[in-house]
This record gives sequence, C-alpha cells and structure tokens, in this order.
Amino acid sequence: MNISDHATAAGNSVAVVVAEGDTVTYGELYANSRRVAALLYEAGLRPGDGVALVLPNRAEFFEITWACQLSGLYYSAVNTHFTADEVVYVVDDSEVKALFVDESMAELAAHLLETNSGVDVHISVGAALPGWRPYRDALASAGDAPPVCDGTEMLYSSGTTGRPKAVRRPLPTDGGGSWAQKVLEHSLGQRYAMTSSSVYLSPAPLYHAAGINYTMAVQRVGATSILMRKFDAEAVLRLIETHRVTHAQFVPTMFVRMLKLPEAVRNSYDVSSLQCVIHAAAPCPAEVKYEMMEWFGPVIHEYYGGTEGFAGTGIGPQEWLSHPGSVGKPITPVHVLDEQGVEVAVGASGELFFEGGPDFEYFKDPDKTASVSNDRGWRSLGDMGFVDDDGYLYLTDRSTFMIVSGGVNIYPQEVENLLMMHPKLVDAAVFGVPNDEYGEEVKAVVQPVGGVEAGPALEAELIDYCRTNLATYKCPRTIEFDPELPRDPNGKLYKRRIRDRYWQGRTSRIL
Repeated sequence: MNISDHATAAGNSVAVVVAEGDTVTYGELYANSRRVAALLYEAGLRPGDGVALVLPNRAEFFEITWACQLSGLYYSAVNTHFTADEVVYVVDDSEVKALFVDESMAELAAHLLETNSGVDVHISVGAALPGWRPYRDALASAGDAPPVCDGTEMLYSSGTTGRPKAVRRPLPTDGGGSWAQKVLEHSLGQRYAMTSSSVYLSPAPLYHAAGINYTMAVQRVGATSILMRKFDAEAVLRLIETHRVTHAQFVPTMFVRMLKLPEAVRNSYDVSSLQCVIHAAAPCPAEVKYEMMEWFGPVIHEYYGGTEGFAGTGIGPQEWLSHPGSVGKPITPVHVLDEQGVEVAVGASGELFFEGGPDFEYFKDPDKTASVSNDRGWRSLGDMGFVDDDGYLYLTDRSTFMIVSGGVNIYPQEVENLLMMHPKLVDAAVFGVPNDEYGEEVKAVVQPVGGVEAGPALEAELIDYCRTNLATYKCPRTIEFDPELPRDPNGKLYKRRIRDRYWQGRTSRIL
C-alpha cells in the first residue's frame, strides 16, 4: 500500500516516533511529502531526476523519500560517515539536482556549495545554513503536487573495497514505487506477521538499504516505526519496554553488545512484547544466536541478500535450530562454484552464484555491472559458502578476504565469530598479512571490553583460546589491539582499512 491510503484511512495513527524526539502521524507524513514533492517540481525536477540526502536518522528523512516516490524521482541516501570528498563524489556521480543536508553539517554544506555545481536545489534540514534554504521555510511556501508514485531508491555501496557505486533499477511503471519495498512489504505481512497495529524498532542508519527500505516497507504496511538516532544497547531494551515493540531488526554486532550488558541490566527490562526479531548484514556466530533466543525467545528470523536484489534467503527460528548456522534456503537457484567456475559437490565451499532476480545496473559503470555475472548469466555478490543436503545455505566469508596460506584456504569469519564470543572482547577483525614462506598468515586485530587491559598476556590467552577451539592453521599467529574497530553503524566492518596497514609496499590479493 501507499502512505496515502493510510493517511486517508487512519491519518491520526503514528507513522514514526524518533527516540527522544518527534512523533509524526500518517496524515502529517503524507501532507509534508506532498509539499516536498511540490517544492521539487517547482524547482524543475521531473521523473527520472535525482535527489540526495545527507541526513542522520530524523523524521524529515521519510518526508523527503516519500516525496521522491510520489514524484517519480531517484533518491540517494548518503552515508553520513563518509569523508567530505566521498560525499562530493557521490553527489557528483549520482547527478542529483536537489540536495538535503542536516543542520549539523555546516562545514560539509559549505564544501558542497563550492564543489558540486550541478546541484540546483540546496535545502538545510533544521537550522539555516549559509547559502542553503531552511527546510521548514521551503515547505511553508510550497504548493501541492499530484502524486506520480513511480520513484525509487538509488543506494550506494559502503565503499569497503573501493569507490562506492550506486545500484540503479529502472523506474517502476506500475504506480507502486520501489521494487525492493514492495518485496519487503509482502515479507513483513506474510513471513513476519506484521499488521498496522505492530510496532517496529529500527536502530539502523537510514542511509543503509535495510534501514531505509525496511522502514518504508513498514510504513507501507501502516505500522508504527520507532527510530533510534544511533544504536545503544540499553536504550534498545528501554524502547522495547516503553513502546511495547513487536518487531525489530538488528545486526550481529548489536546482538553481541546487548549480550555484553551486565545481567542485572538485561533482566531489568521487559522484552516480552517481541513477536519477531530480524537480523542480517553479516554472518551471526551460532553461539550468539543461541544466547539471543534464550533471552528473547524463539522469535529470531534471519535473511541474506544484497541491495542488488538478485540474491536472497530467509530462515525462521525453528528452521535455524534444526540447521544452526544457516541463512536459509535460497529464493532462487544457487550454484557454488570453485575458482575455475566449476560447480562443487554438496557441502563443499565456493563462490555463490544466483539465478534470476530483477534487472539493475551499477550506475555509470557497465564494467562493474558485467563483472557480477558469469557466462551462464548467474550473478554473484562475492560471498563464499556452501549448501547442505537439505538445500540450506551457509556463508563462510567474502571471497576477497579469504586467506591463502601455504596453498590452504582459510575463512576469517570462522575465527572472528570465535573471538567475538570471548568474554574479554567486544569485536574482532581477522585477515591475511604477508608471510615470506607461506604467502599469507592469519592476523587478528581485536577490541577489548571496556576496562580489560590489552597486552602480551591477553594476546597469549586469546591465541591459546583459538588453538583450543580451532585447527592450528586457522588460528592467528599474532593479535593486536584497537580501542574501537572501524565498523559502520549498520554493522559492516571496514576490514580493508585495518588490513591495508600491513600490506603497504607489498602486493595484496585484494584489489
């Protein structure tokens, strides 16, 4: 459904609650979206044009994105953790004609005015910024615009392995808006039993595909979304109790941080309202998921997929308990191929290639678009994994981060999962570093729990812990410590930033 349907049928029902902030009804969301649509139309934007948002999690975000859907526009939500030059690149690459920037980003806003000459409309959300038109003033003077209902998102990758690239699909022609959001709306209703009376908690940044598309799909259902400005483990529990949250979505690192809370804190909040907890974005250590089910109950669902839309699986709690570690059965046929492109036996690991899926392109990059397909038309996200006898898929790692040591393939994710379960650690990154004899050796950089002393004693303890639980060749030879690993709020680890420290002046397999 469209938000216009909910605005007509239940205009006073709550669409968005920003934690410790604004509350917006469906009537208000639709009315303000119409005003933004009018503002963009009056500025000359027409179907197929682009809009970019550089905004933290705030209610106005959805007024702008729904305006774009009502106007037949592409909208790109820019990672607020990008450097100024990265933002400039995305704004330029996306060829947007209108740009919305948060009031807290005055320095960035001035830089964008100087560098991105192709942008016609500059709106500051919140207080006025020099050279930028204040959002509320712009809306107050805007008229009304008839809805077109065929806009869609054009989201950029996080740039963990190079320049971020936009995933672009053809504009919808059925009047239903985003293909991804329609698919998620169906899943929310059919798989996760969400209704208009449900309450959904979203701690994810809205620039991420899961943050924006899931929350807008929730709004298509007509439910209430509780939006966190940023993730905080105890705040999650407080919001679940206060708003009687029925549905929520997390990433595995968020699970880990919640499990590391003192038991007295965890037990002081009522989470019994939860009916469905969804997680994705990275492989979840099995022990973490077992512990979360013991705490929240058997309500934890998992999915695997990418912004590109051609890969997808899903698995419910009871299925997972029967196939621990799996991300579910693929929605479309999957093929596991070795480095020569030959399909491997059941249970053997290789790169995952999927059949089917929607059309898309990496915007202005035909070579990258072509690179994800093989000669049979199957497409890959670059993930490694295997399929068991029952057809369930298991992820092992990204192909780019596989370690080859003495001709043996080692998957860092297995070691990372183990280290993150150690009571003295909160995060871990494992990768290959140069070794003159074997080519690569296993290295770990870890983040200790607050108050834990890092040093040789802890390094020795962690290496012994790994050797007790894993084959010796998989274990890190050395471990270093970092007060905080570079992880995006959506849970993605910027492993290349750490790994590159050790490959300066050497030839790395990762390009």
